[in-house]
Amino acid sequence: MSDTQKWHIRHALTSEVAYLSELAFRSKSHWGYSDRFMQACLEELTVDECYIENNPTFVIEDAGNTVGFYSLEHISASEVELSLLFVDPTFIGKGYGRKLMMHAQEKARHLGYSKMIIQGDPNAERFYRSAGGSIVGTRKSASIPNRELPIFCINLKESDKS
Repeated sequence: MSDTQKWHIRHALTSEVAYLSELAFRSKSHWGYSDRFMQACLEELTVDECYIENNPTFVIEDAGNTVGFYSLEHISASEVELSLLFVDPTFIGKGYGRKLMMHAQEKARHLGYSKMIIQGDPNAERFYRSAGGSIVGTRKSASIPNRELPIFCINLKESDKS
C-alpha cells in the first residue's frame, strides 16, 4: 500500500471534540511537562464544538485512526494563525506533523492568506523552522504565568509548496 493510500486529511467533526482534546493533551505531555503544568494548560488544549464550527479544523487519519489535527484561526484579511497542531505521541517523528503543516499552508493559501502566524511550544522550534517559519517575537502564555512562547511567521507567498 502506498503512503498516499494509507493516510488522508479531512475536516474534523464536532462529534470528535472530546477525542481531539485528549489527543492534544497527550501530545503536549509528550514533552515531559509536570502534571501541574499540564493541568494549567487543560483549558487551552480543550476543543469544543463551537471552536470547530468557527475555525477550519482538519484531522489526519492513518488506517482509519485519527493521529493528529490542526486548526486555522482568522486574524486579518492577510494573516491566519495555525492553532492546535498536535500529533498523537505514538506517531510523533513519523512525518504526520509535516503532512499536517503542508496541508495547513496550502489551505491557508487557498483561503487567500499571505502569512501564517504560529505560537509554538519551545520544544517544536526546529519543526516550525523546518516548515519555513521565522521567529518574529514572543507571546505570553495564556496558561502559565511568566512564560513566553515563540511566535513564528511563515510567508505563504514565498514558502516551499513541495
